[in-house]
Amino acid sequence: MTWSICIVGAGKIGQMIATLLKTSANYSVTIADHDLAALSALNKMGVSTRQIDASDDDNLIHGLQGFDAVISAAPFFLTPAIAKAACTVGAHYFDLTEDVSATQAVRELASKSQTAMMPQCGLAPGFVGIAGAALAAEFDEIDSLHMRVGALPLYPTNALKYNLTWSTDGLINEYCNPCDAIVNGQCVKTAPLEDYEIFGHDGVEYECFNTSGGLGTLPETLEGKAQAVSYRSIRYPGHRDILRLLLNDLGLGQRKDLLKNIFENALPRTDQDVVLVFCTARGTIDGSLREKSLINKSFARTIDRRVWSAIQVTTAAGVLGVVDLMRTGVLPSQGFIRQEQVKLPEFLNTEFGRLYRAGNVTQQDKAA
Repeated sequence: MTWSICIVGAGKIGQMIATLLKTSANYSVTIADHDLAALSALNKMGVSTRQIDASDDDNLIHGLQGFDAVISAAPFFLTPAIAKAACTVGAHYFDLTEDVSATQAVRELASKSQTAMMPQCGLAPGFVGIAGAALAAEFDEIDSLHMRVGALPLYPTNALKYNLTWSTDGLINEYCNPCDAIVNGQCVKTAPLEDYEIFGHDGVEYECFNTSGGLGTLPETLEGKAQAVSYRSIRYPGHRDILRLLLNDLGLGQRKDLLKNIFENALPRTDQDVVLVFCTARGTIDGSLREKSLINKSFARTIDRRVWSAIQVTTAAGVLGVVDLMRTGVLPSQGFIRQEQVKLPEFLNTEFGRLYRAGNVTQQDKAA
């Protein structure tokens, strides 16, 4: 069965999603945005477009009529309006948000929806939740699950050792907002930038620390089962200390508008990036204490004669993998759908999930 998809948001991720869909025989795709210049560029790529103002409820509802599914690739603060419009027109809904309050708004809509509402479908939250749940399911009793994800420049040159690779609003959100976690078996909120850790992989040293939004609904699912669950962002060493200076000592955590302006004018964007996913679980199997890890490392690649960054590819593959599972009837078609309801092997076998296989999904197993 062929699905017609409308993507709301013609930014870097929206363009990647549209490119993947237009190369598939199973989908027809339209991308919507208020920015005519962005839509004109997509027309040249052979993608159908329409102008929609996502801040205008009536315009949004009218523009989304007739689609099987809507994917929001717009800023997180537009999520509730887009989700509500998708629900109103009877389309399945997917988004990429890491914002907890926006996800709660989608969840409330889903309780009365006749279609499926599935937020947090990108990389983190998204794929990392699928991978983490798959690791946890391999244990008879799960003690801890720690998930670490980073979208990093291959060739860092500035003091932050970082380049912009995705939404600046989303980046600042995850650095400033409280973080969901499980501590001593209970769901709690932890402080961003804390629980600092240094680790190495493939001869490269990394740091990681708490950031908001990456776990999605996984703490709810594992509460009472696991003693410890966390999500941390991976960066090169030194990044966290500079962030603490900017956010805490200089007070820019209360001046997000100014911080966004600084980041966007001082940090160049790059397509030469790497996405590293590193999940580790610990627990018992057949009475033996064991530890298992899942590692995925993805790089920029050429698709449809254009180079796309690793964060674009992995985020788009994250949402389109679950879209494909719903289209084929593997996932429920009504209500609120969690990432951890997705089986990792089924996801990786979709035409879009295979892009993660290109990033070399590997697993390590050892006695703890």
